[in-house]
Amino acid sequence: QVQLVESGGGLVQPGGSLRLSCAASVSIFSVYAMAWYRQAPGKQRELVATITGGGITNYADSVKGRFTISRDNAKKTVYLQMNSLKPEDTAVYYCNANVGLIVTWGQGTQVTVSS
Repeated sequence: QVQLVESGGGLVQPGGSLRLSCAASVSIFSVYAMAWYRQAPGKQRELVATITGGGITNYADSVKGRFTISRDNAKKTVYLQMNSLKPEDTAVYYCNANVGLIVTWGQGTQVTVSS
């Protein structure tokens, strides 16, 4: 069973950067497709970015050109580099792992963009 632990959230000013990390406790990490989601107060959880085991990425239109998802299969970790942050990026960010019908969520990490 996969366990995911996110880290790297915090408070940042508009225009700033943060890097989120998600460490997976699993024997073979490379088979998992990984994703980052976020949920702002009063809103539904939304997909931010995905990355396949082979490194193919996809992004929500709202973060294209500002966020970068990457993974290190040796370290069993997925990252989300967030640049040019905006107040509307404020949310709890969740890591997601899936293979076949198995979907696992992390506990979430708060990102607050405010001056």
